Amino acid sequence: MDPATSQVFKVKFIKLTMLLNVIMLLYAGAVVAYFLLGADLNLPVAIVLGGAAVLLSLYFRKAYAREKAWLHAQN
Repeated sequence: MDPATSQVFKVKFIKLTMLLNVIMLLYAGAVVAYFLLGADLNLPVAIVLGGAAVLLSLYFRKAYAREKAWLHAQN
């Protein structure tokens, strides 16, 4: 892999890694919100955080497949 392609790969990898970290934090935040927030806020906050995590997970799957195909095309 040439240096320019290697640099592009690093950027793509960092992007996917950061996105996966955000997804995990959103899922964890949904669980924490459900169990630790007051009775009036726990369910709405958990639903919003969980919904955001699900949407980002779907985006992550598409982005991962796209980047994987790009990486296989480099060889």
